[in-house]
Amino acid sequence: MIFYQLQINELPEKTRESHVNIKSYLIYIVDDDESVRRALKRLFKSVGLEVETFASAGEFLNAGHTDSLSCLILDVKMPGISGLELQERLNAEVTKMPIIFISAYQEKEISAKAMKAGAKAFLSKPFDDQTLLDEVYSALGIESR
Repeated sequence: MIFYQLQINELPEKTRESHVNIKSYLIYIVDDDESVRRALKRLFKSVGLEVETFASAGEFLNAGHTDSLSCLILDVKMPGISGLELQERLNAEVTKMPIIFISAYQEKEISAKAMKAGAKAFLSKPFDDQTLLDEVYSALGIESR
C-alpha cells in the first residue's frame, strides 16, 4: 500500500515546510489493523503532528480524548463498535472533532451516511499519503504551504 512507504524527504516541499507550525495538533487513529495504525502514525509524525493510536473504538472512548485541536482518522468496519457508531456517539457529545474515515470497502451507502453525519472526508484504502495529509490539514484549518 502507498501510505506506509513515506519518508519526510519524499514529502512535497510545501508539506515539509508546514510541519514546523503544527506541533499543537493531535491526530487520533482508530483502526483494528496494527499495520495501518503504525504506518499512519509514521506518516503524521514525519510532518510534525502528534499522534495517538487505538485498536478499537471502545479503546478510544475509554481513553476519554476529545481535544479541540485534534482530528480523528477512523476505520469503518471494526470488531465491536463500528466507525459509524463511534461517529454517532461523538456527535452526541458537546465537543465535535473532525473525522476522516478510511475504509477497505467502497460502499456508497456507508460513505454517504458518514458524510451526512459530518465526516470531513471518506477515503478508500489504499489511498495516497498526500491526499490524507491534505484532508487532515483542511479539517484542522491548517494552511499547507
